[in-house]
Amino acid sequence: MIRENQKLINWLNVLGDALLLFLAFPLGFYLRFLMPGMAAVPLSAYLISGFVATVVELLGYWLMGVYDSGRKKRNRQIIWRILYINFFMIAILFMSLYITKDVNFSRGALFITFALENFFVIAKHTIVRRMLRKLRGKGYNQKFIIFVGSSPMTASCLNELAGTPELGYSVIGYVADGSGAADIPHLGRMDELEKVLEKYSPDEVISALNWDEYSSMEQIINACEATGTRLYLVPYYAQWLPTRPYVDSLNGIPLLGLRRVPLDNIANALIKRAMDIVCSLILIILTSPIMLVAAIGVKLSSPGPIIFKQERVGLEKKNFYMYKFRSMRVNAEEKTGWSKNSDPRKTRFGSFIRKYSIDELPQLFNVLKGDMSLVGPRPEVPFYVERFRREIPRYMVKHQVRPGMTGWAQIHGLRGDTSIEKRIEYDIYYIEHWSLLLDLQILFRTVRHVRNEEVVAK
Repeated sequence: MIRENQKLINWLNVLGDALLLFLAFPLGFYLRFLMPGMAAVPLSAYLISGFVATVVELLGYWLMGVYDSGRKKRNRQIIWRILYINFFMIAILFMSLYITKDVNFSRGALFITFALENFFVIAKHTIVRRMLRKLRGKGYNQKFIIFVGSSPMTASCLNELAGTPELGYSVIGYVADGSGAADIPHLGRMDELEKVLEKYSPDEVISALNWDEYSSMEQIINACEATGTRLYLVPYYAQWLPTRPYVDSLNGIPLLGLRRVPLDNIANALIKRAMDIVCSLILIILTSPIMLVAAIGVKLSSPGPIIFKQERVGLEKKNFYMYKFRSMRVNAEEKTGWSKNSDPRKTRFGSFIRKYSIDELPQLFNVLKGDMSLVGPRPEVPFYVERFRREIPRYMVKHQVRPGMTGWAQIHGLRGDTSIEKRIEYDIYYIEHWSLLLDLQILFRTVRHVRNEEVVAK
């Protein structure tokens, strides 16, 4: 059934990537040297490098989950993983040339190769995924599944599958002691599950039981194991679980954690902090002429200090002072006033620097000090933290990481006077899914927003 088809698709996928990755090296060579005699290093050297690089990149794709089942993944996730591995490989090649002091191997050819690799592989994956989704939407390449239980979570899963036929899931029916609760065929009772699985041979079983049906769990597991059917569990408390819970253990006893925070890992935290220090230093140097002009403009625009210093709540609920170029007239609501897009308190020069996010540049010093990060949830003033913690569920989760100059919520348009509830959803997604790749993605998209004359953050 689907397993055999999926194995064939996966192998074709890997072989296609291998061919395209390797092909990029001779193409890069010939595009750089229109006449082969112009090259100081023969083509054979590039082909050897291409073979090694292709093997390493394919291994990286596999480790990063590029070849995992893509039914539930967005194309954007796959693209960023491909870019990450390709960039890592090209960096290794350049580092190798630097260490060996090889001046003849063309850096230009490698740059062209890097561009070709990204174009070829990303285009191939995008086209293949779109073709597969269209085929699945028409009823091909289906995964056949059986539900166990007729709980509200069963209905929720069915609604999701009905709304996304391109994922390619075909529901055979459900098994439950009761009947009529789900709008799919009733195949039998719980004690008949093994016979049902032998009869229909589904690819997967999804168990979505009510809390009072959990006495049947051992029977369900035994039936799936006896027939070799893959089993997924949807707990009755799924509505309180995050999208990525984690499993810990207590002397062999599994413990299900409600929230996985990758930055609790010391290695991840050190990597992110190192990036913050290096990038903030570079950006301070590069933007110093802009900050000098902004400081003069603020001083001339209205009476008051150049830097606006406001108390905010940061990592582990500790308060710190966040810096900005002052964009408003000095007023009595500085500590508790809510900033709006059309705020009468703003000066004309203040409106200009806020439009292009120039007012945020002094926060680079907050990043350098360690109060903030380049990327993270936006910090709020203590007055509103006390208010929102009582009104908005999970609001305080954002304080488990350093606040940022920009974040996942901001690049999705949630900045300024926008929904706090929605912002928290995006902030928690960022906290639970953090990776260096995600930080780079947010920074690139922030730069694009600034270029489009949009405000980066509140």
